[in-house]
Amino acid sequence: MIGIKSIASYVPTAGVDNYAQGAKFEKDEEFILGKIGSAFLPRKDVDQETSDLCVEAVNALFANNPQLSRESIDALIVVTQNGDEEGLPHTAAIVQDKLGLPTHVAAFDISLGCSGYVYGIYALKGFMEATGLKNGLLVTADPYSKIVDPEDRNTTMLFGDAATATWMAEGASWQLGKAKFGTDGSGAPHLKVSDGVFFMNGRQVFNFALLKVPAHLHELLNESSLQASDIDAFCIHQGSAAIVDAVARRFEGEPEKFIKDMVETGNTVSSSIPLLLEKHVLDADWKRVAISGFGVGLSWGSAILYRD
Repeated sequence: MIGIKSIASYVPTAGVDNYAQGAKFEKDEEFILGKIGSAFLPRKDVDQETSDLCVEAVNALFANNPQLSRESIDALIVVTQNGDEEGLPHTAAIVQDKLGLPTHVAAFDISLGCSGYVYGIYALKGFMEATGLKNGLLVTADPYSKIVDPEDRNTTMLFGDAATATWMAEGASWQLGKAKFGTDGSGAPHLKVSDGVFFMNGRQVFNFALLKVPAHLHELLNESSLQASDIDAFCIHQGSAAIVDAVARRFEGEPEKFIKDMVETGNTVSSSIPLLLEKHVLDADWKRVAISGFGVGLSWGSAILYRD
């Protein structure tokens, strides 16, 4: 059984002071921390590409796991919608070369946003088990600084750049349980890029998350024959403080179990869930965690992770 062995991350040290941005848009501290949830937004260097962020995260993973060699990697998936340059070739191929991974590696991208980590771990698990591969890397990197308009008050205060790398293999402590997914392409206009600039209808996205995510989590628990009390923590996409708080309240089942941690990272798109897992879950004594990603598409995915 392929599961999650380790997670590492790269969060740029440089970035944007959200209090300064808030002052420009006449937003106070209550709004910045209560609604947005982020005081600082990490930003990649101008000369850094998406693949460079990926490489930093994977190198951190190798440093944390000296028993894992580059030569042993046989699968690599990069989850991004903001790849290098104009997206061709696929970012995973560029990452393979920059890391010096063997050329027998299967490397491809998944074009998904905030639901991408949940989709990605199941895509990689299924791919590896179907083909008999042993060591896979799921990398997330979606630097929205490439597409966000710094003058757009609806988006520039939300997003931070980051990358994560998840090592998936047999003998893992954390296994992948039941998962559920969904797509509603009629919501595409609410989150999109036009002429290289990102647009978001914040109210529609908020309503979508509030309507879809709590119900989806309850469906997942019911189909897994679990109660909210059986879950040690809920790690949902950190879209904003307002979204996490609202989903936790609407869930109506131990809302204090919903982890919120975005003060120094912002909304890191597909990296938000693995950042939570790395920091709060992998080394905890917990037995069962629920994850849920949701956003651009519109797309959503929820799953149960459990300690073997």
